Amino acid sequence: MHSGSHIFFDPRGRVIHLWNKIFLTACLLSLFVDPLFLYLTGTQQNMCIEFKHSLALMLSVIRSLLDVFYAAHICLRFRTAFIAPSSRVFGRGELVIQPYKIAMRYLSRAFWFDLITALPLPQFVIWVVVPMLKESATANRKDILRFSIIFQYLPRLFQIFPLTRQIVMATGAMTENAWASAAYNLILYMLASHVLGALWYLFSVQRQEACWREACNLEGPMCRTEFFDCNTVSSNRTIWYELSNITRLCTPDNSFYQFGIYAEAFNYKLTTSAFTQKYFYCFWWGLKNLSCLGQNLATSLYIGEISFAIVIGILGLVLFALLIGNMQSYLQATMIRLEEWRTKRTDMERWMHHRQIPQPLKQCVRRYQQYKWVATRGVDEEALLKDLPMDIRRDIKRHLCLDLVRRVPLFDEMDERTLEAICERLRPALYTRGTRLVRELDPVDSMLFIIRGYLDSYTTQGGRSGFFNSCRIGAGEFCGEELLTWALDPRPSEYLPRSTRTVRAVSEVEAFALVAEDLRFVASQFRRLHSARIRHRFRFYSHQWRTWAACFIQAAWRRHKRRRASMEHMMPQAGDGRAGGSVRCRRHSCDGKALKKPMEPDFTVEQEI
Repeated sequence: MHSGSHIFFDPRGRVIHLWNKIFLTACLLSLFVDPLFLYLTGTQQNMCIEFKHSLALMLSVIRSLLDVFYAAHICLRFRTAFIAPSSRVFGRGELVIQPYKIAMRYLSRAFWFDLITALPLPQFVIWVVVPMLKESATANRKDILRFSIIFQYLPRLFQIFPLTRQIVMATGAMTENAWASAAYNLILYMLASHVLGALWYLFSVQRQEACWREACNLEGPMCRTEFFDCNTVSSNRTIWYELSNITRLCTPDNSFYQFGIYAEAFNYKLTTSAFTQKYFYCFWWGLKNLSCLGQNLATSLYIGEISFAIVIGILGLVLFALLIGNMQSYLQATMIRLEEWRTKRTDMERWMHHRQIPQPLKQCVRRYQQYKWVATRGVDEEALLKDLPMDIRRDIKRHLCLDLVRRVPLFDEMDERTLEAICERLRPALYTRGTRLVRELDPVDSMLFIIRGYLDSYTTQGGRSGFFNSCRIGAGEFCGEELLTWALDPRPSEYLPRSTRTVRAVSEVEAFALVAEDLRFVASQFRRLHSARIRHRFRFYSHQWRTWAACFIQAAWRRHKRRRASMEHMMPQAGDGRAGGSVRCRRHSCDGKALKKPMEPDFTVEQEI
C-alpha cells in the first residue's frame, strides 16, 4: 500500500508473513552462532590460556551477516502499518498508514528492545574492548566476553516468542504441517543442549584457571598470574614452568581441588582439543544431561556449580515436557483420522457381535469400511466443502468433477457453464464388490454416473418366468435412467419411479450420484439442447432401451422367419388350389412374452403458458 511517496506493508499481508518466517530463521541461526563465541578460549599443554583469533574472525563475519537481518527488521517495522485499536469492534479493523503515527508507536514500544538485539556486541568486545585491556587480560577477557554474550543472548531468545505468536495469529498455526511444528520444538530442545554445552566448556576453562591460581599462591613469588596467558613469553616463565608442580596438583585425580561436574572435561582434555572435537562432545554433554534432568551430575560445594546444575535440571524438565507435549500433538494430528476410523470399526464389530450379524454380512461391512478409508482417508468431503464460500466451493467442485463428468457421453452436448452447475450438485458415492445398488421394482432415488469399476445390471421383467436380461455397466455409463424420465416429465408423479433392473457391483465402484431434486435441475438443462440429438444419445446409452431394442429386433426376426416358413409351406398348397387367404402373425418378444416399451423422456422445451 502507498501513502504519498512512502510504501507501507499490511501486518496481515503475505509480505510481512513471509518476512516473519525468514527473520525467525535468522534468529534461530543467531542463537546457534552466539554460544560458539564461548569456545574462543582454550588451554595449551604448557599450562596457559590462549585466544583463538582465527575462529573469532570467522564467527564475527557470520554474526555480522546475521545482524543485517536484525537491522532490516527494524527498518521494516518503521514501514509496517498497524490496526487502529478503536476500529477492532467489527471485522479486521482499519489500518493506520501515517508515517508519524507508525514511528511514534514503534519508538514507544519495541524499538529499544529490537535495537539491543541488533547491536554487534560480541564483535565490539572482541576487536575493541579486549585489545584495550592491559592487566589481567586473560581473566577479564573471559568475564567480559561471557557477560556480553549472555546480555544479548537473552533478549534475542525472548524475541522469537512474540515473533512466533505473530505467525500463529496470522495463519492459525506455526507451520502448515504438524511435523514441521514438532521439528521446530525439537530444534529449540537441541538449541538448549548446544547452549548448556558451551557454558559447561567455558566454566571448565574457568575452573582450571582457578585451580592454577590457587596452586600459584602456594608457590610464592616465583609464580605470577600473567604466566597463565599464552601471549606472555619470558625466560622466567620457562624456568617457573620447569620447576612448577601445578600440572600435578590441578588434575581430577588429585584431592587438591574439587572440579565437580567439570572433571569430565579434564579427563578427556577437552580444553586442549581441536574445535570440532570439543564442540561435538560438549553438545553431547548438554543433550545427555538435559534429557536426564541432570541426575548424573556430581557437583562440588561450589555455589556457582550447584546453581548451574539446578538450572540444567529445571530447564531439562520444562523443555522435555514441552517436547513430549508437542510430539504428542504431532502424532495426534497425523493419526487422529486413523484413530477415529479404528474407533468406528471397533464399535461396528461390537455391535455386529451383539446383534449376531451373519458372517457374510460382516465381511461386506468390513470390506466397505476398508474401501471407504482407502478412498477418503476418513475425511468427509461434503462437510468440508459446506464451510467454504460458494465461489470457492464451485471452483473446487469444478476441479474435482469436471473432467470426470465430461467422460459421460450423455453430457457431451452441454456447455461449460452448465457442466459446472452439474458439478456443484454431484455427490461422491462408493460401493464395494457385491453391493446391490438397487433392486428391481424398488423406488429409484438417484441416478449414478460411473467413474471407475463395473456393475451388473439385469432384469426379469417383473419376475416373469422365462425372461432374463443382463448387461455390464462400466466407466462413462450410467444407471437409474428411470429417474431422468420422471424428472423430464412436465407433470411428474409425487412418487419416485420404480426400477426396472437390479444393479449389483462386481468390483469396487466409484461414482457420482444425482438425487431426485438435483436431477430436476439437470433435466431442465437438457430441454435447452437439441431434442433429437439428446433423445438418440439417451436411447443409445440407456440399457433399458437397449434391452427393449434387442428384444424388438429379435421378435421381428422371429416373425420374419415364421412368415417365411408359412409362405414356403403354403406355396405348394396354393398350386394345388387347396389353400388361400393371408398370413396373420402375432407380435412376440424375444422369449415369447410381450415386452413393454420404455417411457420416452420429454426432451422438448416447455411451452410458456
